[in-house]
Amino acid sequence: MGPYPDVTWAVIAGGQARRLSGVPKGLLEFEGRPVLAWLLALSPLFAETLLVANVPEPYARFGLRTVADSVPDKGAPGGIHAALCAARTEWVMAVACDMPFVAPAAVRVLLEARGPEVDAVAFTVEGRVEPLLAVYRASLAAPWGEVLKQDNPSLRGLLAQCRARLLPEEALRAVDPALRSRVSVNTPEELVRWGLTWPGGPGAGTR
Repeated sequence: MGPYPDVTWAVIAGGQARRLSGVPKGLLEFEGRPVLAWLLALSPLFAETLLVANVPEPYARFGLRTVADSVPDKGAPGGIHAALCAARTEWVMAVACDMPFVAPAAVRVLLEARGPEVDAVAFTVEGRVEPLLAVYRASLAAPWGEVLKQDNPSLRGLLAQCRARLLPEEALRAVDPALRSRVSVNTPEELVRWGLTWPGGPGAGTR
């Protein structure tokens, strides 16, 4: 058991990456390893790892406990809600499957900012909340589920409805000066910018 036995590590894979020709984003590679493999390197810190994927087949080889959205077609809010519903722990640490550079120190800062009066902890960068590098109390599942069934809220909107502790950008910069932990890869241009490759593409390994 790692140092956070009350936390589930939830990787939100969601649906298809339309801007990346439908390639599952967690299978994009950095230095020859899938992004998902980089994220799974942090799994030992937590009680359990959970993958939220509406199309789980591409990730089958990783052998992860996988769940689909319980309220469909709600994007990232639906993905995090699915993780909250499926968690067996009090807390869920959520990241997106296309974030290759999440630093353990950044995760630690978020987890150490939890408290009895807090339901969620996230960083703010350039005045914007970073909800896909954040920790959530699993008990948010029920109230968020009700909202999702009736509306299409953003994650920032959901956070505004709970007791969220928003950490300043400086709190992330202190452990991750270039803010690489928040990088997500959504377009071919970002793929090139951050040095990632297509699965099985040039520079890709077999690991």
